[in-house]
Amino acid sequence: MAANPYETLGVARDATPDAIRKAYRKLARKLHPDVNPNNKAAEDKFKAVSSAYEVLSDPQKRSNYDEFGDPALEANFDPAKARDYARWQREPRGGGRGPAGFGGGGRGPAGFGGASDFDFAEMFNRGRGPSRGGDLHATFQMDLRQAVEGAEVSIEVPEQGTVRVRIPPGADTGSVIRLPGRGSPGPRGGPPGDLVIETEVRPHPVLRREGLDLYLTLPVTLDEAYNGASVDVPTFEGTVVLKIPARSQNHARLRLRGKGIARKTTRGDLFVELDVRMPDLNDDALAAALRESATAYAKPVRDGLAL
Repeated sequence: MAANPYETLGVARDATPDAIRKAYRKLARKLHPDVNPNNKAAEDKFKAVSSAYEVLSDPQKRSNYDEFGDPALEANFDPAKARDYARWQREPRGGGRGPAGFGGGGRGPAGFGGASDFDFAEMFNRGRGPSRGGDLHATFQMDLRQAVEGAEVSIEVPEQGTVRVRIPPGADTGSVIRLPGRGSPGPRGGPPGDLVIETEVRPHPVLRREGLDLYLTLPVTLDEAYNGASVDVPTFEGTVVLKIPARSQNHARLRLRGKGIARKTTRGDLFVELDVRMPDLNDDALAAALRESATAYAKPVRDGLAL
């Protein structure tokens, strides 16, 4: 009997795609052959976890498994034929004629033959040729710059060795790259499966990412915040100039349109949040000026503050 993919990943049947992905990544890191060299048991578990994720990460394969159970894990499983056979099993098969499309005397649905000589291999399309091999799964960790710009990288894959992969611009954590025919070879000379690579983007020390938008905290002086200024802002494409309006408040958010992450024809924005920095050296003249600045507020800064 095939292993239950839900039990293999340790998730409930109603688990969300995100929960399934997190469970797979946690187990894959623990069981990966690079972490467990020469450990056959860990390697076998890693393969089982990868196979389970292949089923549950694909909406159609997961739906087929939920509906048909273990038979859906067979290579080239045909859900339409399985449903036809299930309907035929529920029909009465006495000596008389059955419903339209069903023969009497124990005959099965059209194209299936009699009940006694029903070919289960046909349900799985085994008659069409050798079965396809299984997919191989790998995870690649990358920097935000690589994700934004795209990169050609080398990945160590079990059973494959070093594989060169082109990461397209705009990749994110959870993005999937599929290399057809680079998976495990099929049994009895069947076609190989695919190599499925999931990307994981490491956190950036300065930038925060949300979808295609980037967020940057920008330190500014009292002078720049109060009087306004044009300041340089770094981006992955070079320095751009940001105009800070006069009397900008701390944590004010300004937008640089089109300076976020590009993916195909869509591009995000870069949001800059001002971090107004107080001078860190003693200056008597500045201290006196700030004491006199109380009259420059339209109302008390803590007006209305209450619990």
